[in-house]
Amino acid sequence: MIPLGTAQMVIDIGRRKFISALGGGIVAWPLAARAQQPAMPVVGFLRSTSAADSTQLVTAFRQGLKEAGFVEDQNVAIEYRWADGEYARLPALATDLVRRPVIEIVATGATPAALAAKAATTTIPIIFTTGGDPVGLGLVASLNRPGGNVTGISFLVAQTGSKRLELLREIAPRAVSVGFLVNPNNPNADVESADTLKAAAVLGRQVQVVNATSESEINTAFATFVQRRVNAIIVSADAFFVDRRDQLVTLAARHALPAVYSLPELVAAGGLMSYGASQVDAYRQVGVYAGRILNGEKPADLPVVQPTKFELIINLKTAKTLGLALPDSLLVQATEVIE
Repeated sequence: MIPLGTAQMVIDIGRRKFISALGGGIVAWPLAARAQQPAMPVVGFLRSTSAADSTQLVTAFRQGLKEAGFVEDQNVAIEYRWADGEYARLPALATDLVRRPVIEIVATGATPAALAAKAATTTIPIIFTTGGDPVGLGLVASLNRPGGNVTGISFLVAQTGSKRLELLREIAPRAVSVGFLVNPNNPNADVESADTLKAAAVLGRQVQVVNATSESEINTAFATFVQRRVNAIIVSADAFFVDRRDQLVTLAARHALPAVYSLPELVAAGGLMSYGASQVDAYRQVGVYAGRILNGEKPADLPVVQPTKFELIINLKTAKTLGLALPDSLLVQATEVIE
């Protein structure tokens, strides 16, 4: 028979072990539950420009994600990679996102970003923006049925070249010789140049195509325009030119050259005029597509979106500085007039 004191001690020890085990289970259970929760999906955001140049467009992208049910840092994380206008950096940045790894890649800012992402992976879904023909560039098999792991938005930049020439004719009817500034490193350069030259022939204008891939070459390009006595210029859509917008606007003003741009950032910096697809609307749609893919849809089944909303933005202050009297018929067409 166990003595009474010994029996009481055994009971106490057993009770302490039970409570200890129970307490440990209480502590361990929520930790285990948290460990079993699915990890937050990570979206890679690859862009050819700088972060400073992209604030409004990133906001539009987040809005699209929100419409699809995703909010950054709540139920989705975003890894940003910026090339700062240096296209040569894009392949390494895209590879870095693939190794991260991310669940999908949003490749924006210029066609080289889309091509870099496509070259980096054949399995991770990609949503791109491009000013070129996605089929001709090899990004997708067709617009309606992209196939593979890639879909996105096409801005149709090349097809709007004729509209920019028409705008120049309205604001500077005597501008017969027009300079066209392009970045030859952009895969869309040849197509955009060809479209502009074709439109010039129809409108009775002469176009001087000049290349620039660096700050010094931009200076040389404007010297060439002056030497060739062009009356106005068009600047092609390119992330490199967005990053060099202050230089472009300053040179156009110095040489009193009316200039039409493809992107609104250059008009906000003091450029005369821009015409093109709405960037904000397009990036919202990119966010919607990113959200739909997060929800399980396949890029191959999502048609490439083409723009339906175009914007004409005019800087009236710059027009007055250049001595241009803009017709009311043009001003009423403007989406935005900067006073």
